[in-house]
Amino acid sequence: MSTIIDTGLTTSALKGNFFSALKAARPLWREIASVVQSTGPSENYRWLGTVPQMREWGTGRLAKGLRSESYNVENSKYEATIEVDRDELADDQLGQIVVRIRELARRAATHPDKLLADLIENGATSGYDSYDGTTFFAADHESGDSGAQSNSLTYDAAAPTAVTSAEFAAAYKAAVKTMLSYLDDQGEPMNNDLGQLAVLVPPTLWYQAKEALTADMLGDSTNILSGESRVLVFPRLSSTDKFYLLRTDVEVRSFIFQDREALEFTALAQGSEEAFKREKYLYGVRARYAMAYGYWQYCARTQFI
Repeated sequence: MSTIIDTGLTTSALKGNFFSALKAARPLWREIASVVQSTGPSENYRWLGTVPQMREWGTGRLAKGLRSESYNVENSKYEATIEVDRDELADDQLGQIVVRIRELARRAATHPDKLLADLIENGATSGYDSYDGTTFFAADHESGDSGAQSNSLTYDAAAPTAVTSAEFAAAYKAAVKTMLSYLDDQGEPMNNDLGQLAVLVPPTLWYQAKEALTADMLGDSTNILSGESRVLVFPRLSSTDKFYLLRTDVEVRSFIFQDREALEFTALAQGSEEAFKREKYLYGVRARYAMAYGYWQYCARTQFI
């Protein structure tokens, strides 16, 4: 009787390949989202906007409690499973199944990018609300003593579908100035300095952004913007006339990855009921998490018009 030849396709070996590929993956969400560990089916973010500024001691301490604004985010369960025929496993001498397992890891690692893109693309749509009850990208954010503020900006380009590097640079400068003006609910500046900035662009604006923000020269002049921001291209963005300025050195960024249960790799392989009845081995991944909005003050959207 033939046996399954050891080609490194045991469950433990495949699990090792999965987590090796998972560790090597470079999803975009890790660059711009804060990670919050979740301990229940959902999390309530009443603490957003509640940290007070230092004040003179006076008659003693004045504690600031949680805000009445409530922002609840429910966790969701996700899975992906591949099926392998026992004969395929026995015959696989070229590592094709290993490739599928490693691709499964990459897909799992980048799935939150899909959720992130949905939040970004629909950030001005009803129902996609920030913690202040207003759509994430809006012209009328207001909380406490902040006054009305906008993170939905526009820039008048000669041709919105063919923006030049110079126009991108000018729009970027205007977005930075606006971000520096944002106030919290106590009327205090949210951004006392530039910090670490990133510019998120769709593929159609990739090279204009790179030239505007990384080239030593822009036109005939020294480019004072060179190196000020990281330029990140996000292929999942379908809007071709918008870019996003984000601050990424803060404790709570503009987007939150709410981690409830980390990715786990499991298998129904040799010795399982599936293997006995159908000669099918199943390899799957499972996790529970959510992607949510954090502080809108650290993300400004600019649309070319």
